[in-house]
Amino acid sequence: MSLKSLVLCSDEKIVRVLRRVLGDLEIAVELCSDADAALRRLTRERFEAIIVDIVDEGATEVLRSARSAPCNKQAVAVAIVEPVIGLKAVFDIGAHFVLYKPVSSERAKSSFRAARALMKSERRRNARVAVQIPVVLRSPGAGGNMKVTTVDLSEGGMAVHLTNQRRPSGQWQIAFTLPGTAAELELPAEFAWEGTSKQAGLRFLQVSPQATMQLREWLKRNSADAEQDDPPISCRLTDLSLGGCYLEMSSPFPVSSRVMLSMRAAGMEVRAQGVVRVMHPDKGMGVEFAQTTPAHRAAVEKLLATLSENRTLLPELLVEPEGLESESNVVHSPAVDHDDPLLQLFYGQAMTADDFHEALRKQRASASTETGDAAAAAHA
Repeated sequence: MSLKSLVLCSDEKIVRVLRRVLGDLEIAVELCSDADAALRRLTRERFEAIIVDIVDEGATEVLRSARSAPCNKQAVAVAIVEPVIGLKAVFDIGAHFVLYKPVSSERAKSSFRAARALMKSERRRNARVAVQIPVVLRSPGAGGNMKVTTVDLSEGGMAVHLTNQRRPSGQWQIAFTLPGTAAELELPAEFAWEGTSKQAGLRFLQVSPQATMQLREWLKRNSADAEQDDPPISCRLTDLSLGGCYLEMSSPFPVSSRVMLSMRAAGMEVRAQGVVRVMHPDKGMGVEFAQTTPAHRAAVEKLLATLSENRTLLPELLVEPEGLESESNVVHSPAVDHDDPLLQLFYGQAMTADDFHEALRKQRASASTETGDAAAAAHA
């Protein structure tokens, strides 16, 4: 199933570049001549990407409308702008990626490779497989169990059939076994929506990397529309703490993207899920770890110790996107509760990319003189 992009752009040169680059990446282009045509299509068709030239009349409204259109609210938004336009202004209107003019094939291809990986992961996460599985729900606060049956299952949640008129809400611990597997999955989840009087939706919360992979592999085997994911992207780990890390890469993912990280050094590997908290185009991104379990913390501590003992060791780091999360659904860890300078930098006052990297350099210099500082730089 081909990825589809809606393009609002009247500049023929830019359109030619986009058609060539997106065609090479197997992304179909649906060109709209004006904003009204684009708005009509947003309400009727699903697109994995919305690409607009900001100078076109109504382009800003198209981006904003995409966020409210039920079938396109999770589409990846790309804004094409003049170099004088500030990043904050573009991100404030809903863009995830920015392409500066003049648009070159090389720059566009780099940005759209990252965008395509995000588009695929978002579509995969929302793909649902119809299946009936018994599920046990346990309420951590109120106590007691409830038994339901799934209607369908996806990587991000499930629809369930309710056997009585009780309308549950809030967070629950759920347990179920995927058909054809032996190990039971136990996941935290919350009721996210109501369907008919007999149906409701559960959204998974803080799923471990192991459970994520088990779900993903089962869904691939049982989905008729399963497609191959793009390979993980190699990047450079520059700063690491117990709460997060900073990665240098030419096409970072947008703020609020969920990502899976694989950090390898000296024969050990740490896999971690995270959420992008800061992003600097062409430079890199800061990722806060989404897991806070003792096992994850111990693994990161071991990696930190290994890198601190051997400053010449170059860790290998791979990152792959797991989808976009709206700000209303993102859980923000209060940095003030952590003695973690890197997280404090993520959540601190807004800074330019240059100022942010200068602050990172100062943290490295400070950490190098303090034994055991958890925010010590992985490598300067």
